[in-house]
Amino acid sequence: MARKKEWKEGEMILTFQLTKIRQGKTALMQEWLNVPLPTFTPLEQGNFDNSYEKVVKNYEGWSEGDLKVKFIGHVLELGHVLDGDTFVSFFDKALEEDNVAGYRLSVRADFVIAKGMLDFMQRPYFHFQEYKPQKNPTGDSMAQLLEAFLIGQTKNKRDGIEIPMYGCEIIGRQWTFVIMEDKNYCVSPPYICTEKQDLLQIIAILRKFREIMETRLMK
Repeated sequence: MARKKEWKEGEMILTFQLTKIRQGKTALMQEWLNVPLPTFTPLEQGNFDNSYEKVVKNYEGWSEGDLKVKFIGHVLELGHVLDGDTFVSFFDKALEEDNVAGYRLSVRADFVIAKGMLDFMQRPYFHFQEYKPQKNPTGDSMAQLLEAFLIGQTKNKRDGIEIPMYGCEIIGRQWTFVIMEDKNYCVSPPYICTEKQDLLQIIAILRKFREIMETRLMK
């Protein structure tokens, strides 16, 4: 099988005959995004306030590792997608598939939710994240996300399951949510995590994803 080390988003579109839909204009995306702001426990409120203060002050100088450890991990926790009885989550997880339209795809996803147990990923589920720092980002993070989606689609199709892939591209303070249905991928408007209302909406969207996953996608 042909293999490339690094893809560009436009190259992915042409090679795999994908269609990009901007501004979140699909029914599935609208369902995901149009959710009320979250309510917090006192402990969660303290975590939110601390995380928000840190990102506002420091995001411009953070490295990729800083971004993950000092901020994104807390947001994922507030979004209720780190732990669950019905799924497992992984940071920095290798995903591979030998034959996707004649290509061997391999990508290291920064965050994955999957069906599995402990450190074993049985089937990658629907939320993939790629992180890039504000300064000196490397690689094409949307292309990496699409590669993870195509791998996830192929693995699920092998089990006879047709499901959409959910994910998020993060570059510095900008969060963009993405859904792939068949060969179409829909990209949301950006959410800016240094804006308090946007950060609250990001957390609400993550919580909505968990609801969608557990009530619909995992059946």
